[in-house]
Parts: sequence; C-alpha cells; structure tokens
Amino acid sequence: MENLRKEEKLDHHPAPLRKIETPKVQQAPVKKRKISRLAVRENIWGYIFIAPWIIGLLGLTLGPLLFSLITSFTDYNITSQMNFIGLDNYIKMFTADPLFWTSLYNTAYFVLFSVPLTTVGGILVALLLSQKIRGIKYFRTIIYLPAILSGVAIYFLWMQLLSPSTGLVNTALAMFGVDGPAWLFDPEWTKPALIMMKLWGLGGGMLLYLAIMQNVPGELYEAAELDGAGGFRKFIHITLPMITPIIFFDVVTSTIGAFQIFQEAYVMTENGDGGPSSSLLFYNLHMWNNAFEVFDMGYASAMAWILFIIVMVFTFIHFRMSKRWVYYESGDE
Repeated sequence: MENLRKEEKLDHHPAPLRKIETPKVQQAPVKKRKISRLAVRENIWGYIFIAPWIIGLLGLTLGPLLFSLITSFTDYNITSQMNFIGLDNYIKMFTADPLFWTSLYNTAYFVLFSVPLTTVGGILVALLLSQKIRGIKYFRTIIYLPAILSGVAIYFLWMQLLSPSTGLVNTALAMFGVDGPAWLFDPEWTKPALIMMKLWGLGGGMLLYLAIMQNVPGELYEAAELDGAGGFRKFIHITLPMITPIIFFDVVTSTIGAFQIFQEAYVMTENGDGGPSSSLLFYNLHMWNNAFEVFDMGYASAMAWILFIIVMVFTFIHFRMSKRWVYYESGDE
C-alpha cells in the first residue's frame, strides 16, 4: 500500500517546465551615415560667409566687453600700465562720488517720465492717424519726419526754440499771457525741456503702432458693434489688447535707450558739463567725462558695468511682468 501511495504522489507531481529557446534574430549592423563631399563643402562655405560676423562679434563686441570688465578692477588712464586695485572703483562710485548719484537721479527722472509719455503719445497719435480720411498720408509723413532727421541738427533747432527771450516756444506762450520759463537755463526746467523734445520725435513708435492697428481683424470690431460697444470700449477691449506685443517691445527698447541718453545733454550744454547745477548731467555723460576728460578709464568701465546691470534688471522685470498683460494671438508667452 505504501508503495502504491508513493507511486500516486509521483504521478500527481507536475513535470518541470522546459525553457523554450527562441531563435536569436541577428540585427543588421548599423551603417554610419557618411557626410558627402557636397555637404562638407556647403558647411565650409557657410562658415566662410558668416566669418565676418563671427570676427566682428569676437573682436568688436565680446573682446571689448571682456576688456572693460578687466579694466573696471584697475587704475588705468590709457597711457599708463594697468594697476589692479580690486573693488576700489566700485567703492568710490557709491561712497566718494556725489556726481554719480546726481547723474543716476537725472537719468532715472528722464526714464520715468519720457518712456510712459512717448509710449502713450505714440499710441494716441497712431490711433488718430489710423482714421480713413482724405489726406491722412500727408499727416503721417509730417508726424514721422522728425524721427528721421539728424540728431545734432534737431538739438540746435530746439536750442533756438527754447531760447528764453527770442525762442518760438516762449513767444507763443506770451501770446496767451503766459511768461515762459528759462528752459535750458533753469535747473527745474532742463529735464522737462528734453522730455518735450523727445515727444516731438515720437514718429518712430507711432509707425509701429499704426502698422499693428491696421492688422487688427475687422470682425472683432463688427462683433463689438453688434453688442453695442462704442469707440472707447472698442479701443480698450479690442485695440489695446491686440497691440500689447508692440507696446511691450516699445517699452523695453525705449527704456534701454532712455538709460543711454547722452547726445542731447552733451550738445545742448556748454562743454558737456551737464547744464546749470548739473541738472542735465546724465549717467552716460558723467561716464564720458570720466573716460575722456579725466582719462580715468578704470572708473568709467566700472560705471559702464553698473549701467549694464541696471538695464538688465529693468529688462528682466519687463519680461517677468509681460506675462500678466501682453496678449499674443497665438497663445504663446
């Protein structure tokens, strides 16, 4: 009996599974793609054609940029040997140079008022010039003309217009019984005079706004009219959102340009001294005087890098804030 039970247990024990070996599929060797002689020749000619740009970038942009960074840590006046002084130029800038803070204040004042005014002015003028009336192209040409005139010629023209005694501006104000200010001779009016001059040349920004306004789909205005929207509501809810990419571009470029204001103050003040009470001593003018009047190149290079950092900070803020108010029709940020 015991032998029969052992045989039954052996009969019920499952047989071990055999491992089925699948035949190995031999993969074809991957052939390396050979570059044809024609492709190599095209690449070589491509690099030859962009070589002037690469040389210009390295020799005229990155090279001077690196040189100015090194110079900012030295005592250097062009003719003498560079002496490494560490952070002394930067310490002097913030602690021992009162004109640095004056120039920074004047520049910030100009940026704070000129950028919003030129932006708003460009939008409003473009809105007026987008109307379909007879002879509108002549008005557009007249408004845009100051933007293409020579800068120095414009500055001398405005010096004549803003003359306290014989200037056309004060003469026109006197016709209305207003005693005009001294403008470029009064520290309180020098910067407003330059901002007014800047507004006169807003034709460049106007052209950008005019172009994008004409590309706004007419169906949007028709739908708004069916809902009973007037001209003001159509401008606020349709035109303004559709032109925000150009507003953003104009604000960024105008801010960078306003921080670099130099020619106006250099030409319109005597010997580039910054006008009465240094009221027109802008940052770039003070940097120029340190570089080419005092020949303190190390200090001027340090000022240039501080300005670079300031502009980069403002540009970064603009890009971060743009996500909240800039509308792109494609939905991209």
